[in-house]
Amino acid sequence: MAKRLPARRLDGIDHNPWVEFGKMASEYDVVNLGQGFPDFPPPDFAVQAFQLALSGDFMLNQYTRAFGYPPLTKILASFFGKLLEQEIDPLKNVLVTVGAYGALFTAFQALVDEGDEVIIIEPFFDCYEPMTLMAGGHPVFVTLKPSPTGDGELDSAGNWRLDPTELASKFTSRTKALILNTPNNPLGKVFSKAELELVASLCQQHDVICISDEVYQWLVYDGHQHVSIASLPGMWERTLTIGSAGKSFSATGWKVGWALGPDRLMKHLRTVQQNTVYHCPTQGQAAVAQSLQHEQLHFGQPSSYFVQLPRAMWRSRDHMVRSLQSVGLRPVVPQGSYFLIADISDFKSKMPDLPGDVDEPYDKRFVKWMIRNKGLAGIPVSVFYSWPHQKHFDHYVRFCFVKDESTLQALDEKLQKWKDELRP
Repeated sequence: MAKRLPARRLDGIDHNPWVEFGKMASEYDVVNLGQGFPDFPPPDFAVQAFQLALSGDFMLNQYTRAFGYPPLTKILASFFGKLLEQEIDPLKNVLVTVGAYGALFTAFQALVDEGDEVIIIEPFFDCYEPMTLMAGGHPVFVTLKPSPTGDGELDSAGNWRLDPTELASKFTSRTKALILNTPNNPLGKVFSKAELELVASLCQQHDVICISDEVYQWLVYDGHQHVSIASLPGMWERTLTIGSAGKSFSATGWKVGWALGPDRLMKHLRTVQQNTVYHCPTQGQAAVAQSLQHEQLHFGQPSSYFVQLPRAMWRSRDHMVRSLQSVGLRPVVPQGSYFLIADISDFKSKMPDLPGDVDEPYDKRFVKWMIRNKGLAGIPVSVFYSWPHQKHFDHYVRFCFVKDESTLQALDEKLQKWKDELRP
């Protein structure tokens, strides 16, 4: 009898939507608004910092401290210590990881055990469920539900809310962790302080860890404020705050992320890291350290990239919101992040029988149709839901608006052609 080859922890998690839809988009002449990355350069000071790391101190070509290049852990501790109102020890409370993705994986492996329950708020960034399963945990889902809007009124991500009673019902004696994502991907919801206080009170009541994915924390619009749940009373001691240099400095390929938290949690993440990747590339860490030092000097001023980037992306968001409406797509206006989702219900009612597998959610079939026939690529929002809930949210498509002006103009050209085809 042949031996089983794959480990059982890989059962059911082999499919990846980014691989599927990325491959399909590459086969057609499309404006790709699917995967979330900027197609414009990082700020000059960040590029210069990376160039200096490459050409300056030759020792930056060598290993550094396993848990983070010391100048980077020091500036992360200083920078976020002020924001979180905590004394952060760069040796005990900071871990530098291979992107925020690496921080998430390390957290799940370090803290989630066989049979532990992990509460995941839907829609969720798609890696949360497989990471829970690989660690032996059991995902428990609670769904943000949209409130009705008036006729002709655009929906807003802020209208999607947790039901406090439903959320409370998900906590049991087996609940180990809750994963929070604010601003949320794919919805663009920025959780209010009141919503975070509800989550915090339940985590404290049930002795649950909060893994808070805050990679889009600088990208908030319309005057909304990002609040870190770790800054709320009693939450620092039970929260891992995860961040991303790639999202902060528009350099997603650098793959430098971090986790911040109390030593009682962080020491277990360090154990995972020292026995897996060991440490992250030194030169990228050096560039991020220099970039954060620049931002600390300019913080809150018009010269700060963390002020300039959201202002520019606010305009890009508004551009995309206007453009998508021209063909009957109905955007849900995001409060933050790289993304918006658009309601395709009108298309679902007008052309319900798009080609695809029998059990394939409508939004997947629609995205494939849109790639082939309209030259536009997005991501079906059902991939951000658990399987039982996908059929209830199969009428949305996610688009990334953190794009260069030329890309948005190319979008407009595709939409104008689409609009012309709609005319009788």
